[in-house]
Amino acid sequence: MSDNDVRVLVVDDLEDAAEALAGVLALNGYVARTAHDGASALRLAKEFLPHCILLDVKMPGIDGLELTHRLRSSYGDDIVLVAVTGCRTDEPRVSETFELVDHYLTKPIDFAKLETILPPRPA
Repeated sequence: MSDNDVRVLVVDDLEDAAEALAGVLALNGYVARTAHDGASALRLAKEFLPHCILLDVKMPGIDGLELTHRLRSSYGDDIVLVAVTGCRTDEPRVSETFELVDHYLTKPIDFAKLETILPPRPA
Protein backbone atom coordinates (compact mmCIF):
# COMPACT_ATOMS: atom_id res chain seq x y z
CA MET A 1 0.00 0.00 0.00
CA SER A 2 1.40 3.38 -0.98
CA ASP A 3 0.50 6.94 -0.02
CA ASN A 4 -1.15 7.36 -3.44
CA ASP A 5 -3.62 4.50 -2.95
CA VAL A 6 -7.27 5.36 -2.43
CA ARG A 7 -8.34 3.37 0.64
CA VAL A 8 -11.97 2.32 1.02
CA LEU A 9 -13.51 0.58 4.03
CA VAL A 10 -16.64 -1.44 3.33
CA VAL A 11 -18.82 -2.05 6.39
CA ASP A 12 -21.69 -4.53 6.08
CA ASP A 13 -22.95 -7.24 8.43
CA LEU A 14 -23.62 -9.38 5.35
CA GLU A 15 -20.09 -10.69 4.92
CA ASP A 16 -20.60 -11.91 1.34
CA ALA A 17 -21.90 -8.47 0.27
CA ALA A 18 -18.96 -6.69 1.91
CA GLU A 19 -16.38 -9.05 0.43
CA ALA A 20 -17.94 -8.88 -3.05
CA LEU A 21 -17.95 -5.07 -3.06
CA ALA A 22 -14.37 -4.96 -1.74
CA GLY A 23 -13.36 -7.34 -4.52
CA VAL A 24 -14.92 -5.12 -7.20
CA LEU A 25 -13.20 -2.09 -5.68
CA ALA A 26 -9.84 -3.90 -5.68
CA LEU A 27 -10.28 -4.95 -9.32
CA ASN A 28 -10.84 -1.28 -10.13
CA GLY A 29 -7.65 -0.05 -8.48
CA TYR A 30 -8.80 0.79 -4.95
CA VAL A 31 -7.35 -0.65 -1.76
CA ALA A 32 -10.35 -2.07 0.07
CA ARG A 33 -10.82 -3.61 3.50
CA THR A 34 -13.97 -4.95 5.11
CA ALA A 35 -15.57 -4.87 8.54
CA HIS A 36 -18.73 -6.75 9.45
CA ASP A 37 -19.93 -4.68 12.39
CA GLY A 38 -19.66 -1.15 13.69
CA ALA A 39 -17.13 -1.87 16.43
CA SER A 40 -14.75 -3.55 13.97
CA ALA A 41 -15.23 -0.65 11.57
CA LEU A 42 -14.16 1.85 14.23
CA ARG A 43 -11.02 -0.15 15.04
CA LEU A 44 -10.13 -0.67 11.37
CA ALA A 45 -10.73 2.99 10.50
CA LYS A 46 -8.11 3.95 13.09
CA GLU A 47 -5.53 1.53 11.59
CA PHE A 48 -6.38 1.70 7.87
CA LEU A 49 -7.13 5.45 7.67
CA PRO A 50 -9.58 5.14 4.77
CA HIS A 51 -10.38 7.99 2.41
CA CYS A 52 -13.94 6.68 2.16
CA ILE A 53 -16.19 4.42 4.23
CA LEU A 54 -19.19 2.66 2.68
CA LEU A 55 -21.41 1.77 5.61
CA ASP A 56 -24.52 -0.33 5.77
CA VAL A 57 -27.31 1.48 7.59
CA LYS A 58 -29.03 -1.53 9.20
CA MET A 59 -26.60 -3.57 11.28
CA PRO A 60 -26.93 -5.19 14.70
CA GLY A 61 -25.15 -3.46 17.56
CA ILE A 62 -23.62 -0.22 16.32
CA ASP A 63 -25.82 0.54 13.33
CA GLY A 64 -25.05 2.95 10.50
CA LEU A 65 -26.49 5.97 12.30
CA GLU A 66 -24.43 5.42 15.46
CA LEU A 67 -21.35 4.57 13.38
CA THR A 68 -21.77 7.80 11.43
CA HIS A 69 -22.00 9.83 14.65
CA ARG A 70 -18.85 8.20 16.03
CA LEU A 71 -16.89 8.59 12.79
CA ARG A 72 -17.88 12.26 12.47
CA SER A 73 -16.88 12.81 16.09
CA SER A 74 -13.44 11.26 15.49
CA TYR A 75 -12.67 12.37 11.92
CA GLY A 76 -14.98 15.25 11.11
CA ASP A 77 -15.24 15.59 7.35
CA ASP A 78 -11.81 14.05 6.66
CA ILE A 79 -13.39 10.74 5.55
CA VAL A 80 -16.07 10.59 2.87
CA LEU A 81 -19.00 8.68 4.38
CA VAL A 82 -21.38 6.84 2.07
CA ALA A 83 -24.46 5.17 3.56
CA VAL A 84 -25.69 2.06 1.78
CA THR A 85 -29.04 0.42 2.34
CA GLY A 86 -31.41 -2.12 0.92
CA CYS A 87 -34.18 -0.81 3.19
CA ARG A 88 -36.87 1.74 2.50
CA THR A 89 -35.30 5.17 2.53
CA ASP A 90 -38.21 6.70 4.47
CA GLU A 91 -37.50 4.66 7.61
CA PRO A 92 -36.48 7.09 10.39
CA ARG A 93 -32.99 5.68 11.15
CA VAL A 94 -32.24 5.41 7.45
CA SER A 95 -33.29 8.97 6.67
CA GLU A 96 -31.45 10.28 9.76
CA THR A 97 -28.29 8.53 8.59
CA PHE A 98 -28.70 9.95 5.09
CA GLU A 99 -28.78 13.46 6.58
CA LEU A 100 -25.36 12.99 8.23
CA VAL A 101 -23.35 11.30 5.50
CA ASP A 102 -21.80 12.80 2.38
CA HIS A 103 -23.64 10.48 -0.01
CA TYR A 104 -26.00 7.54 0.03
CA LEU A 105 -26.72 4.62 -2.27
CA THR A 106 -29.32 1.89 -2.39
CA LYS A 107 -28.56 -1.78 -2.93
CA PRO A 108 -27.70 -3.19 -5.35
CA ILE A 109 -24.97 -0.61 -5.74
CA ASP A 110 -24.47 0.93 -9.16
CA PHE A 111 -20.66 0.85 -9.42
CA ALA A 112 -20.54 3.59 -12.06
CA LYS A 113 -22.41 5.89 -9.65
CA LEU A 114 -20.16 4.82 -6.77
CA GLU A 115 -17.06 5.74 -8.77
CA THR A 116 -18.36 9.29 -9.17
CA ILE A 117 -18.48 9.53 -5.36
CA LEU A 118 -15.13 7.91 -4.49
CA PRO A 119 -12.00 10.04 -4.31
CA PRO A 120 -10.18 9.90 -7.66
CA ARG A 121 -7.44 7.32 -8.08
CA PRO A 122 -4.02 8.73 -8.97
CA ALA A 123 -3.11 8.59 -12.66
